[in-house]
Amino acid sequence: MMAAAGTRPPASRTVRGELKYDEAMSKHTSWRVGGPADQFFVPADRADLIDYVTALPPELDVTWAGLGSNLLVRDRGVRGVVVCTHQGLDALKRLGDYGMYVEAGVPGAKIARFTVREGLSGAEFFAGIPGTLGGALAMNAGAFGGETWSVVRRVDTLDRRGRVHTRDRDEFTIGYREVGSPATEWFLSAELALVPGNVERGRAQIKSLLTKRAETQPIQIPNAGSVFRNPPGQYAAQLIEKCGLKGLIRGRAQVSERHANFIVNLGGARAQDIEDLIRIMQAEVEARFGVRLDPEVRIIGEPA
Repeated sequence: MMAAAGTRPPASRTVRGELKYDEAMSKHTSWRVGGPADQFFVPADRADLIDYVTALPPELDVTWAGLGSNLLVRDRGVRGVVVCTHQGLDALKRLGDYGMYVEAGVPGAKIARFTVREGLSGAEFFAGIPGTLGGALAMNAGAFGGETWSVVRRVDTLDRRGRVHTRDRDEFTIGYREVGSPATEWFLSAELALVPGNVERGRAQIKSLLTKRAETQPIQIPNAGSVFRNPPGQYAAQLIEKCGLKGLIRGRAQVSERHANFIVNLGGARAQDIEDLIRIMQAEVEARFGVRLDPEVRIIGEPA
C-alpha cells in the first residue's frame, strides 16, 4: 500500500511513471496558480495507472487533472494525490470505419486534427476545447456548437479499487456542462462515433474555429477558458459586461477586457485573487439581474 500523503512509498512499491511530492500545481494549471499537491503522479500508461490506484490507501483523496485548463487550485494546495493523465493516457486510434478510440489524456486539439486527417467528421469542435478528453467527458465540454457527449458511444472508467468498467452512453445523465455518473469512477478512455468527412473541408473548418477563438478570447494570457456556464437563454459574458466588470482587477488577476467570461493572470496572480473576482462577478450579476452564475471551472484545494 502507498504511504500516507507527503511521504515516500515503501521500496517494494514501484511506479513506471513519475511520482513527485509537494509539487507546485502552478506548473500544471493554465492559470499558472496553485499551491502544492502532496503527491503528483504522472502514469507511464493505463496499466501503470491502474496499479497505482489499486495500491492507494482508501482514505487518501485522489484528484484528477489533464492539462489543468479548467482548474483553479487554491493557494495552500491539494491534500492527497493529484493524478495527471495527459502524458500517460495518450493513445488515439481509429476503430473500424467510423469509430475512434481516445484515451483520457489526449488534448482536444489533437482529437480534432487526427479525426480530420482520417477523413472523419463530427469532432472538429474539439479544436476549441483547451483541455483533454477526460475533462471534456467529466463536464460535457463544448465549443462552437458541439458537445463532447454528442459523439460518445461508450467509455471505460476506473473505480477507487482499481477496477475497470465499460459503460454505454445511456448509463450517464448528460446535460449542459454537466454529466451524472452511475458511480464514483474516473474516465480512462472513450469510443467516439463519427461520420465520413472531407479532409480539406475539415482542415478549413478547424482553421476557421481557431481563428474565431483567437479573435474573441485572450488566448495569449494565462486563463482557464470560460469561468461560468451560460444561464438558460442568456450569455454569462453579456451579463458580466453589463455590470461594468470588464477590466476589473484584484491583485494580479483581471476580468478580461476581450471576453468578460474570462479571468486572466496578469503575472504573479494568486488563486485567491481569481477566486475573489469569481465571487464579485457572481454577486454583481445576481444583484442586478437576479441570475446566479454557476462556475464552469473546478475550484479545489485549501484557501490561503
